[in-house]
Amino acid sequence: MAITAIYDGQCVICNTTRRLVAALDWFNRVEFLNLHQHDDVQKRFPMIDHDRAMGEIHIVTERGKIFTGFAGTRRMLRELPLGLPFYAVFRLPIIGDWIGPRVYRLIARHRYAINRLFGVELETEACQDGVCKLH
Repeated sequence: MAITAIYDGQCVICNTTRRLVAALDWFNRVEFLNLHQHDDVQKRFPMIDHDRAMGEIHIVTERGKIFTGFAGTRRMLRELPLGLPFYAVFRLPIIGDWIGPRVYRLIARHRYAINRLFGVELETEACQDGVCKLH
C-alpha cells in the first residue's frame, strides 16, 4: 500500500467514497482504516488525534506524512489512475486553496445530516444535532 486512509466508518458519504476509491484502485495503493477501530488506529498511527480525525479524513503516506480534509482527499486521488485528472484540477489554486477546502468542510460538518437524507440515523458524541466536530 502506498497510503492509508483513516475514515469515519459510520458515515454513509465516507463509506461510499471508500467503495468508489476501492473500485478505482487498480493497483491496491490505498488501504482504508475505520477510525472507529480505535485500538488498530492508535497502534499503527499513535500520532492521529481521534477527535480531529472525526472531523476530516486523514491520509498517511508510507513515509508518515499526513494529509487531512480536502488535501487528504486530493492526495488519495493521486494514487488512482482515473483520479489523476481530478487530482490535477484540485491542484489549481482557485480550487485547491479556496473552493475545495470550503466545500469539504461544509460537507464534513454536516455529513450525518446528509446521511439522514439517505435514510441513515446515527448520532455520536462528535456528531449531534446534524453537526459534526471539525477542527
